[in-house]
Amino acid sequence: MNASSRSAENARYVVALGGGIASGKSAVANAFGALGIACYDADVAARAVVAAGTPALAEIAAQFGPHVIAADGTLDRAAMRRRVFGDDAARKALEAIVHPRVRTWLRERVAADTGAYCLLAIPLLAETWPAYDWVDRVLIVDVDPAVQFERLVRRDAIDAALAQRMIDAQATREARLAIADDVVENSGSLDELTARVGALHARYLALATEKRVR
Repeated sequence: MNASSRSAENARYVVALGGGIASGKSAVANAFGALGIACYDADVAARAVVAAGTPALAEIAAQFGPHVIAADGTLDRAAMRRRVFGDDAARKALEAIVHPRVRTWLRERVAADTGAYCLLAIPLLAETWPAYDWVDRVLIVDVDPAVQFERLVRRDAIDAALAQRMIDAQATREARLAIADDVVENSGSLDELTARVGALHARYLALATEKRVR
């Protein structure tokens, strides 16, 4: 997708970072971090917006019942997973509570960021697109499917059947690549990945400068 077709409503230059499970999004974010670029994580946001005492947690309790709240007043994530597993209506109801607040949390971090540009790590970027079409650019971490499968089995210490189900539950590789402005291939070594990130960093610095002087 052409980045110029997206909204330029955000004053900061923002790159959304996506990719399939076990593709190496964290490694890419860390490489950008080593270059001084902040990365704001949607998973962190999702935990923050449902913390104990938050309006979102109260809505979840009202929607799903008090059994999804643990004794310490926090969300019982295991109970919540059981409640929404295989129930599309329940999952969508939960997402309707959490996702808009996650986007607000991320926008607030973007507005406060003081770097040359920033990243938003969004694991379900393709699944939730076009909710994030306000970003300036989309960077997708891509990996050979066989490498992705092997990494997931090793990382999570799971069997092959579960690993395949986890991969199949996400958007397809083709769907992720369809929204990408840039793709960083991550089937090789960490040194190769670092070099690719360095080249992207130089490009994003130039694009961010261009945006500021428009």
